[in-house]
Amino acid sequence: MANSNSQVQIQTEKEKNTGGIKVRRAIAYVVLSFVTVLCLFWFFILFINATRGDAELAKGFTVIPGGYLIKNMLGLMGRPEIPIWYGLLNSFIIAGSSAVLATYFSTMTAYAIHTYEFKAKKFMFTFILMIMMIPTQVTALGFIRMVYAMGLENNFIPLIVPAIAAPVTFFYMKQYMDSALPLSIIEAARIDGSGEFRTFNTIALPMMKPAIAVQAIFTFVSSWNNYFTPALILKTARNKTLPLLIRQLQKSDYLTQDMGQVYFMIAFSILPVIIVYVFLSKFIVQGIALGSVKG
Repeated sequence: MANSNSQVQIQTEKEKNTGGIKVRRAIAYVVLSFVTVLCLFWFFILFINATRGDAELAKGFTVIPGGYLIKNMLGLMGRPEIPIWYGLLNSFIIAGSSAVLATYFSTMTAYAIHTYEFKAKKFMFTFILMIMMIPTQVTALGFIRMVYAMGLENNFIPLIVPAIAAPVTFFYMKQYMDSALPLSIIEAARIDGSGEFRTFNTIALPMMKPAIAVQAIFTFVSSWNNYFTPALILKTARNKTLPLLIRQLQKSDYLTQDMGQVYFMIAFSILPVIIVYVFLSKFIVQGIALGSVKG
């Protein structure tokens, strides 16, 4: 009889726990759904406004798309001082090259710190982290003076090559390697006669693919949205990136400014970033999850 009562109590507790889990899960789904809607709402407003004309925008917000999408696009493309296709190409060249260089060389640096033992190892790791604390604006004056002294103004090189030194990317890759790249695998490759570059390119890089994808996306987006440094270097309209062209469009005469074209330009500039996130979101989730295994 006692055993029967104990089994009933255990069953009752299991049902209570199951019910509690379901309630917490339902609350979590509701909260996450609300946060998702809140985050996406502003993008929804942006794309709705991109389909409306200047006069319609002056009347206030509406959830109904307008009929000025094609007109806004053609009007914007008809402005030679705002070459949006050149801006799109320039942004892709700078952001794509920066993402490739930052992820590859930061992974290589993290690999060296992770696998080699030398006296200055701790100092170098600490020094790289200290560089993370220095804002870009602090070194901007000296950087721009060096760029002009080298004759590289209005050139993409000063916006791409410095991406090789990416302390934030290095730190993330180092933390990821600590939890996902055992040193025994590297030692086994060395015993089999594999060279260091071959080991890095054929063994380490494939194992780091989720983390590399995450950092490539973040670097791409950061470079794509960068306004400060390109504004100091790029001068001609055909060399400017999309953020610079958006600012140039916003600085036009207020009386002749078409807000429909401004919204279309902003939507046009963030659409590639959204596409990148949609197609590579699984790598973001996987990379962040695996990278945070080791505390």
